[in-house]
Amino acid sequence: MTARTPPRVVLLAGGVGGSTFAVGLRDELRARGGELTVVCNTGDDLWLSGLRLQPDVDSMLYALAGVKDRTRGWGRADDSRRVSDELRAWRVGWDWFELGDLDLGAHIARTSWLREGKTPSEAVARLQSRWDLRATLLPMTDAEVDTHVVVEAGRMHFQEWWTRHRASLEPVRFENPGVEASVPAPGVLEAIAAADAILLAPSNPIVSIGPVVAVPGLGDAVREASAPVVGVSPIIGDAPVRGMADVCLRVAGVPCTAAGVAGHYGARSNGGLLDTWLVAEEDAAAAAEVEALGVHARVEPLWMADAARTRALAVAALAAAGL
Repeated sequence: MTARTPPRVVLLAGGVGGSTFAVGLRDELRARGGELTVVCNTGDDLWLSGLRLQPDVDSMLYALAGVKDRTRGWGRADDSRRVSDELRAWRVGWDWFELGDLDLGAHIARTSWLREGKTPSEAVARLQSRWDLRATLLPMTDAEVDTHVVVEAGRMHFQEWWTRHRASLEPVRFENPGVEASVPAPGVLEAIAAADAILLAPSNPIVSIGPVVAVPGLGDAVREASAPVVGVSPIIGDAPVRGMADVCLRVAGVPCTAAGVAGHYGARSNGGLLDTWLVAEEDAAAAAEVEALGVHARVEPLWMADAARTRALAVAALAAAGL
């Protein structure tokens, strides 16, 4: 296909790695006059203390707005905890799930709009209108398809398993109740159809990207798109860059390797998602295995240690898509 000038790019993402990559990608596209649309995982969403939380959406929002807490990788910078402390004193909510006052402000605003009858997409649009993100942020769906973790003793919300238990409870499987009846959020399919490139962020393949492509019609839109699809490996040196993705991969029967995740996504030529897969220099030996899957492999520096290297990774991903 012939790329437009400026290019239009869609990024499927979630989590800290996804939001970090999105900033570098946005900055590079901005320099080219391009357009970025981020389709964000909402499987992390939950109701807590009467409020609707969207952790991945908010991490993406704060990162693109330049107000993210860089030390923790999530939440607002320079936030306080007075409201969380007060809720803890009242024994309301989860005392191990700490939310900052500024962060709570976003949750209160979102919940207020939802109570007024606005859709999650409309609430996300209002939230991002506060800042000039130079990108468009879309939730994967307006339906509630929160991620649940099934363990031997029962089930729990993903956030409890991930944040409270730090993935120490061996999961049997991950589920997204209601995903079968969900539909892509307004604008998602249109953005994919109009894209010059579709990128899969270096996010958790099971609980960040998995729910996104599980929305009926969304994964198929990526598979059938005219634009090339390029993924960035979240695995470097046979280990996840951040978080406990290795546990999630193990439960899904996926090797915690760059080639293993590429195989999980699959080649578009064989009904999968990928045309090209960026693997780290530390995993260069896996390139041949990736190529054998029918996915083109490119070896690149994948560590997003600072803004310059993150933007360089975005340049590499765009180059892999022919942009």
